[in-house]
Parts: sequence; C-alpha cells; structure tokens
Amino acid sequence: MGYLSKLQVIQRRKGQKQFYLICPSPLAQALEMEKGETLEWIVEDKRTLTVRRVDKKEARQRRGAHGQK
Repeated sequence: MGYLSKLQVIQRRKGQKQFYLICPSPLAQALEMEKGETLEWIVEDKRTLTVRRVDKKEARQRRGAHGQK
C-alpha cells in the first residue's frame, strides 16, 4: 500500500527555500521509526528517491558530512 504526501516549501527572507516532505504517521508507525533517527536520502534518478535508515554508529561517523563518504 502506498501513502501520498505533498511537498511543502518555506520561503526564507534571504530568498532561500526550505523543502519539507512529511512522512505519514501510519507509515512511520509501520516502520517503527523514532524521533531523532537519521535517514539517508539517495537519488536513484529523477523519479526515484530511496530513503534508508542509518545506524547510530554510522550517523556519528558521518555527522556534518552531508552524505559524503
């Protein structure tokens, strides 16, 4: 089963935009997601975005790297 979400955009004063993609509660509950979990967003192509959990040890090692390995 799929869940639909709308992309939200906040326009900041200096012209910067911040994008938000909300994870629906039933999906987060089914995945047993917890507050503060680190997720990695991987662009497969223009139509496919993969989201994967990053374990706590890996998240600490990569903190501040913005996905760079």
